[in-house]
Amino acid sequence: MSTTNGSTATSSARSFLLTLLGEFVYPSSEHVWTATLIRAFAAVGIAEKAARQALARAAAAGWIEGGKEGREAWWRLTAAGTRLISEGSQRVRALRHAAREWPGSWLVLHITLPESRRADRLRLYRSLQWLGFGSPTPGLWLCPHEQRAEAVQAEVGRLGLDDGTLAFAARSLAFGVDQRHLVERAWDLEALAAHYRELEERFGTLRPRSDEAVFVAHVLLVNAIQRLPRVDPGLPETLLPRSWEGARVTRRLDELRSRWRDAAHAHWKRLREGG
Repeated sequence: MSTTNGSTATSSARSFLLTLLGEFVYPSSEHVWTATLIRAFAAVGIAEKAARQALARAAAAGWIEGGKEGREAWWRLTAAGTRLISEGSQRVRALRHAAREWPGSWLVLHITLPESRRADRLRLYRSLQWLGFGSPTPGLWLCPHEQRAEAVQAEVGRLGLDDGTLAFAARSLAFGVDQRHLVERAWDLEALAAHYRELEERFGTLRPRSDEAVFVAHVLLVNAIQRLPRVDPGLPETLLPRSWEGARVTRRLDELRSRWRDAAHAHWKRLREGG
């Protein structure tokens, strides 16, 4: 893999840092050496400068805290970092257990923001998409997971948008746009299916031979899986097309993750020990 640089590298490094911490450090309270992380970053093609920037920014965000033993620097997860990884893991697991018996209830938001708050609008949209919302018409957001209301409330409050937000728990009625077409308007299911097919092609054709190659394949796969909630809203089965490709590909990715896991963790142990 070629080495990235610039802002793209920093963003990628930050994502891979969470992957490394979530896969190999969490839920242990043990620290991890900076040198170990640098070696792991290098294996997936991320330069040392970008790696160190990601560590500094993660520390500034309060996700990790550091210290030294002699001349060696180390990092460990804070309570906030542990919570961040735990919440992300829960969202990934939720994709595998989309409600079969969906009660038919929706979270409905209508949010208006002036153009002067464009940055807040972008942050809000990213947060809503992460929480599984789709937008069938401008300003209107829907989510079939009513239990996420508390998380939405916290995000709206954090951005100071209460005065511009209308929030409801509602059910569809027997007239107007039916739920199948509503879903098609709110979410691009064809693009999502294409994303899953790309993941299957990308990882299903890998045949890693060396210990490091297995480690790299595993880290890349886990990183891709951890990103899925940003593109997959986790719609209940009843709202998805028949023979939904996402379910099949997810099973395939889980099989590969299980196949590579032990060898990847053994290689991480060698990296941690300086081997």
